[in-house]
This record gives sequence, C-alpha cells and structure tokens, in this order.
Amino acid sequence: MTSAPFSHPLALAAGIDAGQRFLDVGLAPSGKTFRMPNAAEGIAAIVERLAHEGVRRVVLEAIGPYAQRLVAALSVAGFEVGIVNPRRIKAFRDAEGRRAKTDRLDARLIARFALAMTDAIRPLPSADQLTLKALSTRRRQLTEMIAMEKTRLKQAVEPVLQDSHRTAIAGLTAQCASIEAELARHVARDPARARVLDILKSIPGIGERVATVLITDLPELGRTDRKAIASLAGLAPHISQSGNAPPRASIAGGRPCVRTALYMAALVASRHNPRMKAAYTAMREQGKPGKVALVAIARQLLVTANALVKTNQNWTTNA
Repeated sequence: MTSAPFSHPLALAAGIDAGQRFLDVGLAPSGKTFRMPNAAEGIAAIVERLAHEGVRRVVLEAIGPYAQRLVAALSVAGFEVGIVNPRRIKAFRDAEGRRAKTDRLDARLIARFALAMTDAIRPLPSADQLTLKALSTRRRQLTEMIAMEKTRLKQAVEPVLQDSHRTAIAGLTAQCASIEAELARHVARDPARARVLDILKSIPGIGERVATVLITDLPELGRTDRKAIASLAGLAPHISQSGNAPPRASIAGGRPCVRTALYMAALVASRHNPRMKAAYTAMREQGKPGKVALVAIARQLLVTANALVKTNQNWTTNA
C-alpha cells in the first residue's frame, strides 16, 4: 500500500536541474534520480511522481527561463519551491569535496542542498512580477544595444556603414520607447506599485527609469530592514579579516542591475540632492576615492527609499 502524498515521515526534498529539453530530478535522502522531457506531459509526470514519493520541498537553480512552467506547476500543486543562486549550489558542491558534474549529479546535489538548507524556500514572484521583470530586462538589453551601436557609429568611416548604424539606433530607440510605455502601463495598473513609483521619484536623484528598476527587480523594497535591502542590492560592505591582518570591507553579490541603477542615481544625487551632496563632499575631503563615496551615496539612497516606501511617505528635506 502506497503512502499518501506529503505523508512520508521524512522531510523529503527534491532538486531539479532544468535544461531546454530535459528536466533531471534528484531525490534526497534516497539519492534516486529520474529524467523527464521539459514539456507539458513531462512536467505533469514530475508533479505526480514527487507527490507519490512524499516530497515536500523542491529546489532549482536560478538560471534562465527553462524552469518557469515547472515552477508554476509545482507552486499550484502545493510544493514548497525555492529558486537558489547557482553560486550557493557550487559552494555546496565544493563543501562536499565533489568535482564530477553531470545533469543527474547536479540534480542529486541540489536535492541534498534542499534537504540541508531550510532558508532556500522563499515566496515566489507572481506572474505579474515576472512580466514586469521581463519587460525591465528587455529595456536593459535594448539600452545596451543602443550604446554599442553608438560606439560603432563613432568608429565607422564609410557613409553606408554610418547610415546603417543610424538606422539601427533609430529602430532600437523606438523599440525601447515601446517597452518603456508598456512597463509604465503595467506599473500604473497596480495602485500599490504606482504609489511606490511616486515615492521613489520624489527622491532627488531617482528618476523614472531607476524607480522602475527598483520596483521590478527589488520587490522586497519597503518590506525588509536597511541591512537586508542593502545586501540584496549588492551595496552592503562585507568584512574580511584573518589573523592580525587589518579588516577589509568590500561590496559583493547582490543584484547587478539594481546596483548599477543606484550608482547612476548616486551620480545625480551627489550634485542635486543637498543632503547627499554634503555627504559626498565630506567623504571626498576625508580622502575617500570617488567610487567609494558614490557607492556610499547609492547605499544611502536605497536605505532612504526603503524607509519611505515602508512608511508610505514622499521625500522631504528632512527625510
């Protein structure tokens, strides 16, 4: 007689290595693996098999869009689903002292990680959040392509090549404007997001584009403390010290797109936000390098934005 789903006495976990064609599934602690096609029938079979095995927790690496349909199906079926930074999985492999790497070995490794690391389970983004993030990512891609075409235009000598680059720039600029309009419509449809956008734009240095990056790529804004939000953005200093050597602090990790957006906002704020300008000047007078001072300003902007969103207040000169 088989046990009912989720009634197994052990807190069973599964790890899934997602590829374009196949989904490799590992179970822990049994170490069993199986493979299914990354298609509707394969996903349905995985959900049924995991429920039959008594699995409660499922973890996947956060790499690409190949697992989106599976993640949605697992969430609907009631599994605890975690999307984990691949660097944590790699560090876990290193900690186990393993070097071999195949899709099935990776699935087993992720399953063991899921069993050991209870913090891997976090709330999954909604379908609307995924759409917003996809639009933001596309805007960023178009912006980068426009910058590359402008660089090529400066290097072009032949008139026909110059015309080609100008045509490409015009087309990409039009596409970018279309994506930005769609992004603005999505934000405006949600009163809560529209209010956050209004709060963020009230802060000197944060414009429409930086504000939408924070909304789409940092949904935790206003929902966590200042240290956690700085760490998520990759702007929190982490101490490294050993023996008698003096401690060194540096920023690392986080979400690069958020960090870049806030760095650009810091450039503006250090010139036009009186409070931030005074802080930047004081750090430079103390001998801090320009980039270090700007990172500190970016962190202050983020902490300020987090506090204002949390309290639902616009920026004032006393904020």
